[in-house]
Amino acid sequence: MNLRQLLDALREAGYLVTISRPVDPRYEMARVIAALDGKPVLFTQVRGSAYPVVSGLCSDRRYFALALGEPVERLLFRLAGALAQPVAPPVVEKAPCQEVVETDVDLKTLPFLTHWPGDAGPYATASVAIISDPDTGPNASYHRLLRLDSRRCAARIVERRGTDTAWRKTAGDLPVAICIGLPLHVLLAASMAPPPGVDEIAIAHALCPTPVVRCRTVPLYVPAEAEFVLEGRITHRTVAEGPFVDLTGTWDLVRDQPVIEIDCITHRRDALYQALLPGLLEHRLLMGMPREPTIYAAVNEVCRCRMVNVTPGGTSWLHAVVQIEKRAPDDGHKAIAAAFRGHGSLKHVVVVDDDVNPFDPLDVEWAIATRVQATRDVVIFPNQAGSSLDPSGLHVPGQKSRTDKVGVDATIPWDTPAGPSHPEAFRRVPLEPVDVRRYLE
Repeated sequence: MNLRQLLDALREAGYLVTISRPVDPRYEMARVIAALDGKPVLFTQVRGSAYPVVSGLCSDRRYFALALGEPVERLLFRLAGALAQPVAPPVVEKAPCQEVVETDVDLKTLPFLTHWPGDAGPYATASVAIISDPDTGPNASYHRLLRLDSRRCAARIVERRGTDTAWRKTAGDLPVAICIGLPLHVLLAASMAPPPGVDEIAIAHALCPTPVVRCRTVPLYVPAEAEFVLEGRITHRTVAEGPFVDLTGTWDLVRDQPVIEIDCITHRRDALYQALLPGLLEHRLLMGMPREPTIYAAVNEVCRCRMVNVTPGGTSWLHAVVQIEKRAPDDGHKAIAAAFRGHGSLKHVVVVDDDVNPFDPLDVEWAIATRVQATRDVVIFPNQAGSSLDPSGLHVPGQKSRTDKVGVDATIPWDTPAGPSHPEAFRRVPLEPVDVRRYLE
């Protein structure tokens, strides 16, 4: 379903919060979104802009399940299937995202939010940039946009990833189409990290129907159901981008980043602007959930993976819990190494048996407490390539961030080739269930 169909479904389910009083996108709106963290919210009156703002649509797994028509517990497998088997999207001639075409560009009409008083300025954060690499083809990825003036933005483009690679190999400006207000399945696909040459929009179409349309001024194809599309060029001019509070809830570095010039804006007649407050639940889930299928796929190459949770306590980026069906003594250690391959920014991973709920931190901690001996079950990988979002890592401009990584094998230890001699010693002793209502009547 598209963005407005999802809003209708959220409203019908009683999830949507609608705010009809005027709210200022400078500081005030961010504070309201934070106070309602975990809930989808619609602002119908936005000071300084004619466009309503929606936020929080990605702040709970239930909302993804509603959008995809899938039970929450099956989301991982739906994502994994789409990642493994992308489907090329159909091209349409007419699209809702091009109902209005504006060549007299004024970015100041869009309600970019200023979140914190220390921000460098107003930012677009739920913005998915589509480019085409000269060698590998289309790529869709997130880039926050700092509005510089009515036609220009500075974009945070992470080094050595798709957009950066294409930009560096292009002598002139790199055409770009930035989409704001996308269906949730497109947002999920854009956050995945498939191999070069795999189009994220094809992953989106494998999740749900995602027709595309050719842009008006650049040779790119964008999801037809987008609310806004900013067509332009990533130039080779750079400016200071930041400060900005990122996924970890801490200040990111200030860097020289490329300037994007916008030449055309297309949008729906009654367009909705989508905002994403950095560092809170929506940002975390939208970043972390799409890494679960890549970890799942990598772990399945070495042992039987049952479930993956990229945990919100680890900012949904740096920590994961991997549940396996242990069939060999070293499956836990194999799963640790594979998890780090499946998500390069992962810093700490815990591997558990299939009797431990990876979504329950108390259950995971219980497994660590009862099944782990440090000299046998804790693996340290020093000085690894890590995440630029980790404030404790080593960050050198122009170089990949470095960090130490830790894996914990919290599975039941095997002391024989066939398994543990006394597995019952490691399992909870259950009581027979009882209907407590009988005792409260």
